[in-house]
Amino acid sequence: MKILFENAWIYDNGSLKRGSAQLGGGQVRFSFDGSSLAENGDILRVSGDGRLILPALTDVHVHLREPGFSYKETIKSGTTAALASGYGAVCAMPNLDPVPDSPAHLEEELSLIRRDAVTRVFPYASITVGERGEALSPMDRLTDAIAFSDDGRGVQREEMMLRAMETAASLGKIIAAHCEDVSLLNGGYIHDGVYAKQHAHRGICSESEWRPIQRDLALAEKTGCRYHVCHISTKESVELIRQAKARGVDVTCETAPHYLLLDENDLQEDGRFKMNPPLRGKEDRLALLRGIADGTIDMIATDHAPHSPAEKAKGLEKSAMGITGIETAFPLLYTELVKKKVISLLRLVELMSLAPNRRFGIPNEGNYAVFDIRNEFRIEPERLLSMGKATPFAGWRVSGKCIMTVLNGQIAYNGMETEGR
Repeated sequence: MKILFENAWIYDNGSLKRGSAQLGGGQVRFSFDGSSLAENGDILRVSGDGRLILPALTDVHVHLREPGFSYKETIKSGTTAALASGYGAVCAMPNLDPVPDSPAHLEEELSLIRRDAVTRVFPYASITVGERGEALSPMDRLTDAIAFSDDGRGVQREEMMLRAMETAASLGKIIAAHCEDVSLLNGGYIHDGVYAKQHAHRGICSESEWRPIQRDLALAEKTGCRYHVCHISTKESVELIRQAKARGVDVTCETAPHYLLLDENDLQEDGRFKMNPPLRGKEDRLALLRGIADGTIDMIATDHAPHSPAEKAKGLEKSAMGITGIETAFPLLYTELVKKKVISLLRLVELMSLAPNRRFGIPNEGNYAVFDIRNEFRIEPERLLSMGKATPFAGWRVSGKCIMTVLNGQIAYNGMETEGR
């Protein structure tokens, strides 16, 4: 079937225009001058009023949990959630079992992706063997991966990161760094701020994040490596990256919706508020907002990190780190940032689609997402398609529901049948 949206807002070559869009049947066609796109055959005309037709989203930081942890999420469930949320591509982090640290282990993951994924998945390979930080993975034989990362742990030794960057530079690949100095954690599990002190929790200091970023920026400058910083959360991280960009360092970075919309003042004694990095202070959140507005922060990724209900039911201290995020990201950011005029819709498209694709070399032609911005809906964890239900945004009222995702000109997801349910 082909669907014709009439009088919709359509992203076209850097701007938003009123027009008509024909989606499906292997092609995408737009009209902005009032000329008809109607064809003979099976075509459904629908009103485009209140609908946004945007380039499909790309998330460069998701955890699909397979192989190894399918009780948390599967490639099928995670990509189903992504597709229904407007994502045409996701990049899967390598903290798996086995870790994709060899051609055979990477192929095990790729075979599951080919079998089960319903949207495009680009896996990371690990920087070090087993993500243990003791020996480099055979990076030259893992170039089928989108990039290299030891996400979840981080490379602790400077000498090891230097060798990794030198190798990645020679291969033209990105190092995507989880920046966390474990020697500074001291058993912490939430931000080392006012809430931790008032409630007798052990805190994670901001330096545990920004100190490795400072180290890595110097190494990237030295090696010429294409460097990407994962999930930044502190004001110091923003400033270090801003200064490095001014010096010409080849660096990009991401933050996540929860760091932009929440801080330690929103914490509750509940595992759904526990993630790594933790929710920081208000000054950090405001610095991140300035960073996405002025271009210091290049993209927004979700760090979608599903866990089982039991793993998230142990309070702030003992619950597993990580929250579900891919299904709530666009509605939250559209509602809280675009509607409230913190950033423009065009800037949000840049952060969630154009910049990730450009940096990681991900093609996106023929891939679109349709969002309905007319009606509010409530975030209800039990209705999420992901196996992970833990979200700090439960109960928030948002708008911007994805109603269709188009891949290669074909309608891959059509949520219009369930609108209003």
